[in-house]
Amino acid sequence: MSDVAAIQNLVEKQKALKAEIAKIIVGQEEVVNQIVLSIFSGGHALLIGVPGLAKTLMVNTISQALGLDFKRIQFTPDLMPSDILGSEILDENRNFKFIKGPIFSNIILADEINRTPPKTQAALLEAMQEKAVTIAGHHYKLDLPFFVLATQNPIEQEGTYPLPEAQLDRFMFAIKLEYPSFAEEVQVVKSTTTDNSVKVNPLFTAQEIIDFQHLIRRIPVADNVIEYAVTLASKTRPDNLLATDFIKNYLDWGAGPRASQNLILAAKTHAALNGKYSPDIEDVQAVATGILRHRIIKNYKADAEGISEEMIIKKLF
Repeated sequence: MSDVAAIQNLVEKQKALKAEIAKIIVGQEEVVNQIVLSIFSGGHALLIGVPGLAKTLMVNTISQALGLDFKRIQFTPDLMPSDILGSEILDENRNFKFIKGPIFSNIILADEINRTPPKTQAALLEAMQEKAVTIAGHHYKLDLPFFVLATQNPIEQEGTYPLPEAQLDRFMFAIKLEYPSFAEEVQVVKSTTTDNSVKVNPLFTAQEIIDFQHLIRRIPVADNVIEYAVTLASKTRPDNLLATDFIKNYLDWGAGPRASQNLILAAKTHAALNGKYSPDIEDVQAVATGILRHRIIKNYKADAEGISEEMIIKKLF
């Protein structure tokens, strides 16, 4: 199949995917769009929202519709790295045998990732970047495709550990979930308080998703679009020549080179999902908020004046 035909096939399949997800998830189109973007780009996503907004249900539904293996890890203060990665045990013949942990799955839901200490959070770093883990000196490759979709509760800060910057940078998107509208909430209550069960049909194979990820990487990008993405990331760095006074006033730290890479990868995916064969500057702008939101660090002045990350990113355009 030619790449042009493959992109058209991807457009059709993602429409069917969203229809399948909509059987269970009411509204939240923007959130679903960004998760789908990160999956076809081969990235990870962090979902930030208060309890009860169907974060776990959404990840579960998406993994079913993608036809992928799914494991949920509930992050708690006493969770150990071996609870995620697996550990070596002595078998009956007194030989060491490796028992795989839940990380050996296609989609990992890291539920309430900020509830566990940095030592355990760090267990995910190698898996997220290298798609492999090292245990007792042995290197184990993870099954592909591999995604971490983590959830974080922004309001209940008692007993939470903020995610280290290196960990945050591993997530392609930070996605904010808002409360549903009145009409959507009515629909949620109607559909969830009856005895009807809805079945989600798997639409993809693991190999199809890997093929689509390779297809995205083959999409050509004009130099001016790449330069625009790099300029956008550079403008967030207060000590950079491109930074405006507004940025110098309100930011302590800006986005690193991984942001520029992710802007282009996500722009390619955004273009492909909309039936375009090459991304333009509008595609970069469409994905910029989710990619830059968690990579810029505001100072106390921004907090005092109620300046949000979204307002700062809008200024960059």
